[in-house]
Amino acid sequence: MYKLIAIDIDDTLINDDKEVTPGTQQALEQAVAKDVVVTLATGRAYASAQAIARQTGLNVPIITYQGALVKNLMDEKVLYERYVPKDAGYKLFQYCIEHNLHLQVYIDDKLYAREENQKLKDYSELNRTPYYIEPDFEKLIAQKTPKMLIIDDPAYLDQLIPILRDLLGDEVHITKSKPHFLEIMHREGTKGHALTFLASHFGCDMSETIAIGDSWNDHEMLEAAGLGIAMGNAIPALKDIANYVTLSNNDEGVKAAIEKFVLNV
Repeated sequence: MYKLIAIDIDDTLINDDKEVTPGTQQALEQAVAKDVVVTLATGRAYASAQAIARQTGLNVPIITYQGALVKNLMDEKVLYERYVPKDAGYKLFQYCIEHNLHLQVYIDDKLYAREENQKLKDYSELNRTPYYIEPDFEKLIAQKTPKMLIIDDPAYLDQLIPILRDLLGDEVHITKSKPHFLEIMHREGTKGHALTFLASHFGCDMSETIAIGDSWNDHEMLEAAGLGIAMGNAIPALKDIANYVTLSNNDEGVKAAIEKFVLNV
C-alpha cells in the first residue's frame, strides 16, 4: 500500500549515539527491496544528510534544510529549492545584530557565522559540520540561502517566534528543530511541501506516503502524509497529531514502524 517513506534523521532514524542500528538498517533495505522509496527528511544541510544517506545505502533524492532543498544523491541534481526571501533575510540579520543574537546561514551548502562562539562550536560538533567565519555578514545575506538559524535559550526563542513572524511576514516559515534551534526558511521550505513534491516526482498519491519524525519541524510532513508516525520520544504536540506512535529512537522505532506498516511482520 505504501510506496514512499520520509524519515527524519536526528532523534528518529539515529539513536542517541548518532548511529543507525543494524536492525534499522536491515528494515530500510527490506523496504527498498519491496520497491518502496525510502528517503530522509531533515533540517540538516545536504552535505551532512548525504553522509548518512550514503552510509545507509540510499540512492534517491533527499529532503534537506527542512524542505528548502531536495537533491539527488546519485548525480546531485537539484529537484526542488526555495530560498529565504532577500528582504526577510536582511530584516532578520538587522534584528539579530540589534539584539546580539547568534545567527548562522548556509551558502552553497557551507555553514557561516559572523563570529566564533560556543554556540557555533557546539552546533558544529553536534552535526559534524565544518563552519566558516565571515565578519562582513551583510555580504552573505545578499546571497541565496535555504536556511537561517538562531541558537538561544528555548524559552527566549518561544517568545521570539511571534515577534519574528510580525517582522518577517508570511513569506517565511519559522520552526524549531530542537529546543535551542530556531530556523527560518522560505514559506514553501517545509518538509510537508518537499514530501508532496517527491510524491508527485515518483508518481505516488499522498495516501501512499509515510512520514516519521519526532519534533515540531516534522509536523507538516506528518500532516501531509497518508500515515504520519511520531517516535516514542517525540514531543507531545507531534504525538497528538500523529496517526500512530512507534517506539523511541533508542528502541528502533523506525524499524518497528517499517515492519508494521510496510513489511507486515
